[in-house]
Amino acid sequence: MVDRLSEVFAAVADPTRRAILARLAEGEATVNQLAEPFPISLQAVSKHLKVLERAGLITRGKEAQWRPCRLDPGPLREVANWVAGYRRFWEQR
Repeated sequence: MVDRLSEVFAAVADPTRRAILARLAEGEATVNQLAEPFPISLQAVSKHLKVLERAGLITRGKEAQWRPCRLDPGPLREVANWVAGYRRFWEQR
């Protein structure tokens, strides 16, 4: 079983997924809206969203036909806390 921190790092390792997260930091969006800037298929964007959802980085709502995606900052906070544990090492260099 992969731990949550590893899932988050794997999810944000991809530049497309990082761009999706950056867009969602501005507010919720549909899959179509998220797909607009990318030269990839809607199906490919959906796969990226599934990775982000599995890592806990996004949630998907259900409002009739509209399924907005939202950023969930919790896992990013966990990453920030983990990185903060190494802060003294990089500040000493």
